[in-house]
Amino acid sequence: MDAIDRKILALLQEEGRLTITELASRVGLSVSPCHRRLRELERGGTIRGYRALVDANAVGLTFQALVFVTMRQEDRDTLLGFEAAVARIPHVVQAQRLFGDPDYLLRVVTADLAAYQRLEDDELATLPGVQRLNSTLVMKEVVADRPLPA
Repeated sequence: MDAIDRKILALLQEEGRLTITELASRVGLSVSPCHRRLRELERGGTIRGYRALVDANAVGLTFQALVFVTMRQEDRDTLLGFEAAVARIPHVVQAQRLFGDPDYLLRVVTADLAAYQRLEDDELATLPGVQRLNSTLVMKEVVADRPLPA
């Protein structure tokens, strides 16, 4: 990966809807070599996909919680079962396995506190292997959806 590839990535993270012509112009290449580089970044998995960033508040998801999950047991089958079940819950928008305690961090969005309470009681608390859930409510997003540094 060279400086031009990094510039392509930086531009697309800021403006994912750039045409190949606009992108080529901004990185100082003609369209064909820029297109080849872009396709290679996609094929190699550096660019994983394209999507719109949707404002959660605008679609009625005004409540966010960070949920720390401590597992009762950590054998492979339990962890894989937990991870598969978490992946099926649409309100969990991010899930990370951590070193140490707690074992997982989930970022959850819901319409309000009551909806979160139902989600925690009915779904999160019943996930395979869960010993304890500890929730922290998000007061304010200071940095969100920041592009990766070049």
